[in-house]
Amino acid sequence: MKPLVAELLEANIGKVKEQEPLANHTTMKVGGPADIFVEPDSIESLKKAMEIIQKHQVSWRAIGRGSNLLVSDEGIEGVVIKLGEGLDELKVEGEEVTVGGGYSLIRLATVISKQGLSGLEFAGGIPGSVGGAVYMNAGAHGSDMSRIVKKAQILFPDGTIEWLTNEQMEFAYRTSILQTKRPGICLAAILQLKQGNREEIVARMQKNKDYRRETQPWNYPCAGSIFRNPLPHYAGRLIEEAGLKGYAIGGAKISEQHANFIVNVGNAKAQDVLDLIDYVKKTIKQLHGIDLQTEVEIVGRKS
Repeated sequence: MKPLVAELLEANIGKVKEQEPLANHTTMKVGGPADIFVEPDSIESLKKAMEIIQKHQVSWRAIGRGSNLLVSDEGIEGVVIKLGEGLDELKVEGEEVTVGGGYSLIRLATVISKQGLSGLEFAGGIPGSVGGAVYMNAGAHGSDMSRIVKKAQILFPDGTIEWLTNEQMEFAYRTSILQTKRPGICLAAILQLKQGNREEIVARMQKNKDYRRETQPWNYPCAGSIFRNPLPHYAGRLIEEAGLKGYAIGGAKISEQHANFIVNVGNAKAQDVLDLIDYVKKTIKQLHGIDLQTEVEIVGRKS
């Protein structure tokens, strides 16, 4: 790893750290270290970093603001690339918005609504970055990214950069082609929105934001919804009906506010969260014969 670190530092691509605790970069506030942690300061720097990583044949993964992510206590092998400053540009041209992958989704929804553009109201309370939202087709309140993404700019591991159309992104429930067939990093997205009444749009977004604040436990570190909804059922309802609200293992607890959230109530380990996920899965399987699938992405070395 030393030659790789030396080359990344020499390339002057932004922040480069060794053994960086990923608990500092996830909304759940758990997770061991990344062997190498890189935060590029521009798309060119990111492209250069990827070239160096590929040259050394080291594994990598990208993160945004660390929501919807559970990193094991053993951390992540290889390189973790964080998209943030330097990949957070914003350009509004009529009803078309071009936004960097590192831009905050909540901030974007707020800025855009104030300009009288409709289509992002659903994202008012969704933590995370635009790139992460595209990657997982984030959604709420009956809408998601697939409804508004016109094109997404993707950096692939071989260094090529392509604009993929909405159709080419193969969006489905909480997933996209970046998870299933073609791993890559979302550098930017072009969103197709609609001009509307500014006051009505801001009111709708605020209503969605207030609803999330009232029904979801954002006062504790958490990763967002833990399980996908096994439609026509809802994961939260199944877990609540099983009497599991408030059930805890170590520092991890099923939220008493919303049963599809696990919160870090004090120095939780990733293993506490994983054990709680397994307990919920087994309980729901025994009661209903339903196999719950995680929505949160579980990554890192196995213990």
